[in-house]
Amino acid sequence: IETPYRKVERGSVLPGDPVYLTALEEERYVIAQANAHLDEREHFTQDRVSARKGGEYKMVSPEELHFIDISPKQLVSVAAAMVPFLENDDANRALMGANMQRQAVPLLQPEAPLVGTGMEHIVARDSGAVVLARRPGVVEYVSANRIVVRAETRSKKADPVQDLPLDIYNLTKYRRSNQNTCINQRPIVGKGDRVKAGDVIGDGPATDQGELALGRNVLVAFMPWGGYNFEDAILVSERLVKDDRYTSIHIEEFEVQARDTKLGKEEVTRDIPNVSEEALKDLDESGIVRIGAKVKAGDILVGKITPKGETQLTPEEKLLRAIFGEKAGDVRDTSLTVPPGIEGTVVDVKVFSRRGVDKDDRAKSIEDEEIAALEKDYQDEIAMVEMERDQKLKNLLVGKTLVQDLADPTTKERLGKKGDRIDRPDMDNLSWHELKKVKIKEDDGLVVTVKKIEDLADDQIAFFDRMLEERVGRLRRGDDLPPGVIKMVKVYVAVKRKLSVGDKMAGRHGNKGVVSRIVPQEDMPYLPDGTPVEIVLNPLGVPSRMNVGQILETHLGWAARALGMWVASPVFDGATEEEIRTHLGDAGLPSSGKTRLFDGRTGKSFHQEVTVGYIYMLKLAHLVDDKMHARSIGPYSLVTQQPLGGKAQFGGQRFGEMEVWALEAYGAAHTLQEMLTVKSDDVEGRNRIYEAIVKGENFLEPGTPESFNVLVKELQSLALDVELIPKDGKKPS
Repeated sequence: IETPYRKVERGSVLPGDPVYLTALEEERYVIAQANAHLDEREHFTQDRVSARKGGEYKMVSPEELHFIDISPKQLVSVAAAMVPFLENDDANRALMGANMQRQAVPLLQPEAPLVGTGMEHIVARDSGAVVLARRPGVVEYVSANRIVVRAETRSKKADPVQDLPLDIYNLTKYRRSNQNTCINQRPIVGKGDRVKAGDVIGDGPATDQGELALGRNVLVAFMPWGGYNFEDAILVSERLVKDDRYTSIHIEEFEVQARDTKLGKEEVTRDIPNVSEEALKDLDESGIVRIGAKVKAGDILVGKITPKGETQLTPEEKLLRAIFGEKAGDVRDTSLTVPPGIEGTVVDVKVFSRRGVDKDDRAKSIEDEEIAALEKDYQDEIAMVEMERDQKLKNLLVGKTLVQDLADPTTKERLGKKGDRIDRPDMDNLSWHELKKVKIKEDDGLVVTVKKIEDLADDQIAFFDRMLEERVGRLRRGDDLPPGVIKMVKVYVAVKRKLSVGDKMAGRHGNKGVVSRIVPQEDMPYLPDGTPVEIVLNPLGVPSRMNVGQILETHLGWAARALGMWVASPVFDGATEEEIRTHLGDAGLPSSGKTRLFDGRTGKSFHQEVTVGYIYMLKLAHLVDDKMHARSIGPYSLVTQQPLGGKAQFGGQRFGEMEVWALEAYGAAHTLQEMLTVKSDDVEGRNRIYEAIVKGENFLEPGTPESFNVLVKELQSLALDVELIPKDGKKPS
């Protein structure tokens, strides 16, 4: 990896191309920082300049310098360059701040930071999340899912599509990302706007007007509040929740496969045994949930039945089955249901069928919808080609002299007589074939030109024909599914997540915390003008962490909001304390950045002035809804017979060594015995306690834990003949 430097000789920076050095090469040279002061002739203005050599920083005279950095930002990564006042943060917290920006959840209403570093639009543009104009031109058409730009320059490639003067941009709408967040693009230009190549014309997830927007600007106060922001906890105003300031959309994907088993084929169907009609109300004839259905935990998304093993039937049962066709006993319900903790709306369904297998009604209707969308795009593209073709011919004919009368084809009204010059309005209602018939006096090579225009249009139409045919063919063919799978259904459920207690939030300086309480707006501390603050942070989170950048951002954010401006404070070249004080003074705010606050509950003033301002806070991907988990009776490990662990396996909580000590210390002997036997790996005891509960008896008779048997078997594998002899001396059979 190399980085660029400008060459320095005899105390002045030389013009010319930059020199690229590796990390090992640069250790031999004395290199000045990029923000060193230079005059208009590129001479250093100071006698001593801060420079580095071999990783050590020292003050040197300009004559000793070999190179100077091109930019102060070149020392840090892209993520670190997004942190304003990075130079005021401890390295550990700066690292956390840079890394936590990657965990930010795209919000429903993104907002660019009031205090940025000037890198936001560069990161957004290069991320691929936004829509960029390919060529300069004027916006012709804008809708929620499409932008059309009339280009002003021709492509250098000999490509029939690129030769079209119109660029079509199809926007991505409500797609699921690998992190289960929502990818949605929206246009930010209007009809008639002029755009340049590389301009952002459509915002993506977590961008605002082409700038990266991972969080929201919120009014914070640094003060304790009833102990609710103890140990990095964050106190949040109910207003942030009510206004959907930190609401995000998450799209969960659920998948079910119908396989060809030894006992017969599994079947996706609406006809499920022992299920009420109420539970099937949102399923279509194929047994797949409809788009738009509101679903909650336990609801059926895809009905599926699996054949049971053939049981031996008595002759009477065989006769009854033959008469009434009773098949319910042969199959069991293996439907796809919504897992616990998820409640949302079905936004998409995909059905995949094996090649050569007949598609069901739902698969056919989805296929028809996709083909209809492709055909609509195709019609639009063809119309565009034909419009451009007609336009080229009209441009040729305007101002030319008619050799014969020109009449409107529908009304037969005369538009121009022989010898008249042709005006553009005269040709508005003329089709391509009628335009070709127009005879003009200046007929030099017109026929050849018209033929060229027509051939180019035909080439473009033929290209779009091939594209459509290829796409429709791809849709109509079956899918390549894993061996043994006949059909696969994917259901996408959109979940709206508001900010809630337990969610993790963070600023850009490694100042992370967990929401501890959502307080009514009227109870939050308020400013002298009555404005309630939106978040209360603990001031003790700053001194020991040494991330003072958040305080400077708070002050500058307050001034920026009051002055109605957006600030770029680049890394190592940002706003100074004096500049922040000046901006606060210009905004009519206290130059200390502190003000008196009043308690929203009592109306009384707090004793000390409090630091107040705007800070950029992110909601991170560690959401409490994804982590909340409770287990009743669930799966057990085959080896140890203990419950599995983790939410994904519907597992239990590990009751470890130290937890056992805690119960021993309390003297809770019976609770401890339950934990170590029936609630863990005592198989017989589990069955006995279930019977006792069913009979209404309150009696626990624990057996031998399975872990003991595992230990015995392991010892036996070491050639130690260990066996358990009960009290009565009889060996277990």
